Amino acid sequence: MKTLILLALLTAATVPAHAQFGGRRGGGYSFDPRDNVEYGEQFTFVRLRYDARFGGRGGSGWIHDYPRAERNFAKILAEVTLIKPYMGGSNVLSLDDPQLFNYPIAYMSEPGYWSMNEAEVEGLRNYLLKGGFLIFDDFGGWEFENFERQMQIAFPELQPTRLDGSHPIFNSFFKIANPEQHYSYRGFAEYYGYYEDNDTSKRLMVIANYNADIGEYWEFSDEGFLPIALSNEAYKLGVNYVIYAMTH
Repeated sequence: MKTLILLALLTAATVPAHAQFGGRRGGGYSFDPRDNVEYGEQFTFVRLRYDARFGGRGGSGWIHDYPRAERNFAKILAEVTLIKPYMGGSNVLSLDDPQLFNYPIAYMSEPGYWSMNEAEVEGLRNYLLKGGFLIFDDFGGWEFENFERQMQIAFPELQPTRLDGSHPIFNSFFKIANPEQHYSYRGFAEYYGYYEDNDTSKRLMVIANYNADIGEYWEFSDEGFLPIALSNEAYKLGVNYVIYAMTH
């Protein structure tokens, strides 16, 4: 799988002049609505924006790793699958944006700081019940409490289910025998899912990467200071999520 990282190294993403990125190594993130593209036939990655529940670092948690993470991931997705993704990054939308229903998969960073108003609660519930699939990433420790609380607001009837390597999502494209890798400073990754009607025989609507930050590995896979093996595993998880969501 080293070829995946070589591809990222050879095709490092660039950003438009009005977008900035810096990640954990310094600098800032910014989003300009002009970066969103019109709905079309290509697969477009969607990142969800939200108002933070807490101040400080959490205020911009939704934008961490943007836009390099999704740009690098799009290159991998295009290389190893027949999907034709938008290569310029992602569309950034809120949960109450009607445009969200045009896109089958969405991603949220740092849900430990996430909060919703009534319109966003309704948007989240409708999006998932109408077939949407949501990936939560980059949170750990006590942050799970807020993530679970927000999900209970929208889905009081549902409970998170811990997923292990036997779940089909970890075998939908690549076979990932041991997904519980050390993907962040938080410890070993755990994965939690929410099922339609709380029934594990029905559709998985949500996967949450707890104690993990695969977006960080996507963003910096072309910089050489993160482990190659884990960067490859993070890409494999992302590809599997997309393939699973598109086929279920």
